[in-house]
Amino acid sequence: FAVSVGYWNDPYIQYFVRQAKERKAPEINRGKLEWEWKHLTGYYARVHGVSYLIKAFLEKTECNCQIVNLGAGMDTLFWRLKDENLLPRKYFEVDFPMIVARKIHNIKSKPPLSKPIMESHSGDSLLIDSHSLDSSRYSIVGADLRFSSDLEEKLKKHSLDIHLPTLLVAECVLVYMTPQQSASLLKWAASTFPVAMVINYEQVNMRDRFGQIMIENLQRRQCNLAGVEPCSSLDSQRERLLLNGWENARAVDMMKVYSFLPQADVKRIEALEFLDEKELFEQLMQHYCICWASKDGSNL
Repeated sequence: FAVSVGYWNDPYIQYFVRQAKERKAPEINRGKLEWEWKHLTGYYARVHGVSYLIKAFLEKTECNCQIVNLGAGMDTLFWRLKDENLLPRKYFEVDFPMIVARKIHNIKSKPPLSKPIMESHSGDSLLIDSHSLDSSRYSIVGADLRFSSDLEEKLKKHSLDIHLPTLLVAECVLVYMTPQQSASLLKWAASTFPVAMVINYEQVNMRDRFGQIMIENLQRRQCNLAGVEPCSSLDSQRERLLLNGWENARAVDMMKVYSFLPQADVKRIEALEFLDEKELFEQLMQHYCICWASKDGSNL
């Protein structure tokens, strides 16, 4: 829906979504509409904030790198980077086998998705089965991120090169693991790649009243955040990265990210939907953050 009304451009997301439910007119439920607007604007900041860091990494490495998208779901970044001529040497996605199977089915059945993979592929025949896809530039791997030894083995089968500068991206992924499991994953990444960066987007400031309400709302929908403990503050988010082998770490809440975005485009998206008051929006944005950390063995 956010793409269809113009928050950002993504010509590929339409091939991964089930038919959208009918949207209610503003006069039917103004309160719900405003809440939806706040979430869409939050998604806008997330998409642009994460994209800014990814492109900075690609520019620094001149695309001579690899990206590992952890818990990628139906993400379309591979296709969008290809359109911008910004593909890394190899792009990996990892998710549960069930999610991967659904994504591969969509790719196989929809030429606008399969054609770019074929166009970027070179060398031997492209490998594809129900739970994995492997081409020379793009791989999808079915694996459980809670078991990093299994993850590494599967990625290496798909030509992961530990000596290449590596960017790992995790958006709302670590919070669903226990703190021990996410620490193990972060430690594995920091110890495996001599030159690496990790980008993590997830909740923050979860100990205050607004954070507790968010947790309770999710629990009512049988969604428990097993890894909410490191999401206490921006400091705890940074600390987790530093304690698990990363040399430098930063974290900013999404309100700060929103203020960094090009203001002409922010004005454009604020004109897309009605927003009565901004206080709730600001509270929501202060409870999500982008953290990034690096380990730079070659002074990149």
